[in-house]
Amino acid sequence: MKRSYIVIIALITVSLFFSFRQFEEQAAENRVINNKSFGPGERVEYRVHYGFINAAEAKVEVGKSVSMINNRPCFRVSVSGRTVGAFDLISRVRDTWRSYIDTTAILPHMFERQIQENKYRKDERVMFNHHRDQAVSSVKDETKTYNVPNNIHDIISGYFYLRTINFDRVSEGDVIEVPTFFDGEVYKLRVRYVGKDVIKTKYGKTKVLRINPLIPDNKFFKGEGAMKLWVSDDSNKIPLKVEVELKIGSLEMDLKSYKGLKKDLVWF
Repeated sequence: MKRSYIVIIALITVSLFFSFRQFEEQAAENRVINNKSFGPGERVEYRVHYGFINAAEAKVEVGKSVSMINNRPCFRVSVSGRTVGAFDLISRVRDTWRSYIDTTAILPHMFERQIQENKYRKDERVMFNHHRDQAVSSVKDETKTYNVPNNIHDIISGYFYLRTINFDRVSEGDVIEVPTFFDGEVYKLRVRYVGKDVIKTKYGKTKVLRINPLIPDNKFFKGEGAMKLWVSDDSNKIPLKVEVELKIGSLEMDLKSYKGLKKDLVWF
């Protein structure tokens, strides 16, 4: 596996593996999600390291103003990642992923990604039509229409929807899953809720929820539970720490900075 792909896994971990189960089946036009978890102006940054070596930086931010897509008000959420230091010399990555998420339904209306990995380039835009359960993908001059399940998400909007869920309704050991559209396919992503814990960060100790993405059997990861995530045990539910066990070593992602959260994190 190319080293750039290993880094990319870490850069999009924050969004790709925060999948969820639909607790309420509602038509998109009638769907109202109570959101006390995030809003305009939120910004969270992470440091990705391979052992003691800094490998990359990642940033998740919500635009300060609301955007109109499909005649609906949307949060503009961007996830960007870049390699640093020695990793930047070996495999240069400059990726940006963006989702426009309905402020009421917490569903995506448009998804964009601009990929720059060494000499590889890809720009894609996906428009979601929730009335027809379709996703329309455009890459350069080529446009394809895909049939998708009801209330489909992209890899970023799924994570933000998860943040609105009350985990008191989820039992330890429950496997949470959802179909998510990405790269022309619908994936059934699966995660297991492990329980509650306390971790130490550079800001101090805090209470967290432990989540275990279930990785399909492959030659790159060390088993089904190779990825572990810790998210704040509060209404914010932001990732604070990620560990990925690869066959060639371990990647970790730690909280670097944050601002604009709806609720202050509690440290002790």
